Amino acid sequence: MNAATLYQSAVASLPEIVVITGACILLILGQLVRKRREDVLLWASVAVVAIAALLTLMPAGEVRTAYAGMFVADSFSVFFKSIFYLTTLLTFLLSRRYAALEGIGSSEYYVLLLFTLSGMMIMASATDLLSIYVGLELTVLCTYVLTGFLRHERRSNEAALKYVILGAVSTGIFLYGVSLVYGLTGTTQLDAMAAAVAGDPRDPGLLLAVVFIVAGLVFKVGAVPFHMWVPDVYEGAPTTITAFMSVGPKAAGFAVILRVFLNPLVAGSDAWIVVAVIAVVTMALGSFVALVQDNFKRLLAYSSIAHAGFALFGIVAGGADGIASVMLYLLIYAFMNLGIFGIVIMMRNGAFSGEVIEDYAGFARSHAVLALLMLLYLFSLAGIPPTAGFFAKFYVLVALVERGFVVLAVIAVLLSAVAAYFYIRIVMLIYMREPTRAFEPALPPMVRATLAVTAAGTIGIGLFPAWFLQLAQNAVFGG
Repeated sequence: MNAATLYQSAVASLPEIVVITGACILLILGQLVRKRREDVLLWASVAVVAIAALLTLMPAGEVRTAYAGMFVADSFSVFFKSIFYLTTLLTFLLSRRYAALEGIGSSEYYVLLLFTLSGMMIMASATDLLSIYVGLELTVLCTYVLTGFLRHERRSNEAALKYVILGAVSTGIFLYGVSLVYGLTGTTQLDAMAAAVAGDPRDPGLLLAVVFIVAGLVFKVGAVPFHMWVPDVYEGAPTTITAFMSVGPKAAGFAVILRVFLNPLVAGSDAWIVVAVIAVVTMALGSFVALVQDNFKRLLAYSSIAHAGFALFGIVAGGADGIASVMLYLLIYAFMNLGIFGIVIMMRNGAFSGEVIEDYAGFARSHAVLALLMLLYLFSLAGIPPTAGFFAKFYVLVALVERGFVVLAVIAVLLSAVAAYFYIRIVMLIYMREPTRAFEPALPPMVRATLAVTAAGTIGIGLFPAWFLQLAQNAVFGG
């Protein structure tokens, strides 16, 4: 690689370089700053993300390839990186008080979040199976550590251990699929894979390789049969990390899956059948198991599984509309899920964790505005109009019907009706039950700002869904 090519590659990946360099500097800075260390690290981390976001958005619309075709900066990656930046920034804002309360406000906390962000960014821009693996591992290795950050709590340690073991298995499956692809095509680059076979995309060997790759990736989005880690990790991890993982790494996993399914080799195979089965089983399991949960974080974990299943239906639909519907779904999911987790984090006060659903009985009697926000987020998660969550599901269903998958659309609607029950059950608890305790939610300015942003996003996309869908469609094949 000559100097000119190296320079072009560095320019294309400049946001990733900024985030990784910033994380390394903050790791050193955290050992030097003593007074008000958390605030310094927090705002320095915010500055790093803001600079990376600016560098990402400035050349938006251009296509820049890097590192011998293993990395690309295009509108598709810009869309997903915007979700990652939003998720990371809101997690920083939610973490200020929570990290101090739980005693986890060390420099490593913010540094690991930045390294996780860099891994997700690489996943969104990766166009080679090996570069996908690098981004994937950088993401999951950091989330392993963040999951076990509550070192003195057994459930946090247990969750991290389960996550590591199951993550290692899924990584092995993914790499086996990569080795099969390389053996059959002689390349690991997504664009070169289709040209390499120049024959039957339905070759059984290639289909098997794609199945292994997809199986390794669905672990990252919490789909069946690699969903077992989700409830335990969501419950055991610090709530701010649970909120982050429920949106950021999940969106990164979908970004990779979408990249793979945009490839003509995969699109021309029968891999969609496997994804369709996974989508139905995933949504069914998440919806039905969530009905019996009494822990808020575990309920949201199974809710996350169900939403992953619904998003997979968009991949089954395929085409520009199907892919765009998934991208819009993930954007909307980021707002409403971070919002509801923000409420749970806000409730953490003293010995009260806010994790038991029954503890929210009668919440509307004393905190009407916060209860209204919970109503907004829960209705959006349930897909009740006119919230943004309704349009997230609506456009996926439209894509399914237009491609002739009417039966799958009917199944998705029926399972959504099941899922709506456990959200409405919480709403009934908040508004129809008598309070069982006094509520003292903590509302520092950063938490207020987070709730304001998430509420605005949930309402705004619900008011102008077509504009945001067009934005996602432009990002699919817009270059």
